[in-house]
Amino acid sequence: MEAGGLSRPAGSRSAGAAGCDLDAPWFEPLRPWASRSDPRAAGRNDLDLLNRFADERGLHVEDGPPIRFVDASGAPAGAYERVVRETGIVPTRVEGAGMLHDWFNALAWLAFPRTKARLNRLHADALAAQPDPGPDAGASNPGSARGRGALRDAATLFDESGAVFACRDPALAAALRRLDWQALFVDGRERFGAGVGVRVVGHGVLEKLLAPYKGLCAHAWVVDAASTPAAGEPDDALDACCAASLQPQTLRAASLCPLPLLGVPGWWPANEDPRFYADRDAFRTSRRTR
Repeated sequence: MEAGGLSRPAGSRSAGAAGCDLDAPWFEPLRPWASRSDPRAAGRNDLDLLNRFADERGLHVEDGPPIRFVDASGAPAGAYERVVRETGIVPTRVEGAGMLHDWFNALAWLAFPRTKARLNRLHADALAAQPDPGPDAGASNPGSARGRGALRDAATLFDESGAVFACRDPALAAALRRLDWQALFVDGRERFGAGVGVRVVGHGVLEKLLAPYKGLCAHAWVVDAASTPAAGEPDDALDACCAASLQPQTLRAASLCPLPLLGVPGWWPANEDPRFYADRDAFRTSRRTR
């Protein structure tokens, strides 16, 4: 559903702008750590700082070792998710291509530690049931798709592009599932503001949100949960609820709903006008993708 060729909205910020774009509402869950660790000015990730944050948050894999962010060039060989699961080491590119992508991965671990740990366990358990994928699927190639299967495909999609759609209004959840943007964002706008919370988890889509555009979509996982944390606090209750809901029997790509992020009420000034949602290139009514 994401359409990379769509024109970017007037006034959208450049990915090269330092600092101010972290004030955008979609980055709110990351703010306790993002502004202090933003690598763009220095051109490199500060692994010591990220690991200090990890210690403060008590990050660890499920029933396993603590999380450590380690320079990807010196990380252990092997399938990425297996390395994380067995050692707690998260290979992290310090500079150059991939620096921002891996920074957002670290921020996602800090903001959503249980969800990230559950996704890692789902991957690792599925890997354990498959033949070793070989050296070409090691830490230097975390996106290798060879032989992943339906569960790992869905876990990868959510890990890279996912958002939690926390909602206790069945009508709004149903509107999202049938891609009825009028019912969700226009007719249901007042109820949306009171009863829905959207948290972007996927580190790939978080990186894209540095330079947002109208057609940018996340893949939303619907969770029956309260939507608003205490002001200025990490949303740990929602994180725990999301992690518990991610089960190998139910997590599939077809269960993830396309969600145009700039359509979320309060996230983009132009969406105050109902005509914003009439753009069928951005707000499609089928799951057709480009």
